[in-house]
Amino acid sequence: MSFSVQPDRKYATSHEWALLQGELVVVGISDYAQHELGDVVYVDLPDPGERIAKGEVFGACESVKAVADLNLPVSGEIVEMNAGLVDHPETVNTDPYGEGWMVKIRPDNPAELDALMDADAYQQFTSKL
Repeated sequence: MSFSVQPDRKYATSHEWALLQGELVVVGISDYAQHELGDVVYVDLPDPGERIAKGEVFGACESVKAVADLNLPVSGEIVEMNAGLVDHPETVNTDPYGEGWMVKIRPDNPAELDALMDADAYQQFTSKL
């Protein structure tokens, strides 16, 4: 089965994506991850102002099949969480790269993005799972 991968993002091995927009990094989960989870019924996200290190858990995504921790792909301060996911967590399934984004952070070190996989590398990574 093939999953969509957006070429303008970077990807973590834990299946989160990161997109640099100006001085902020938008974070969500990949199409592969939402498909593996199944129907998302609840998303737990942090409050703005929290500081979270790269690789640390910043929330959870609950589906009818499982609960998955969400790991931050770069260190930084949460500046916004997607409040729309509280009432409509299924948006993670229908639009993981758009309206299904999870948090926006002010990165401590934008160069951490360079350590993440590009779209081609992520596609290869998921093809072996």
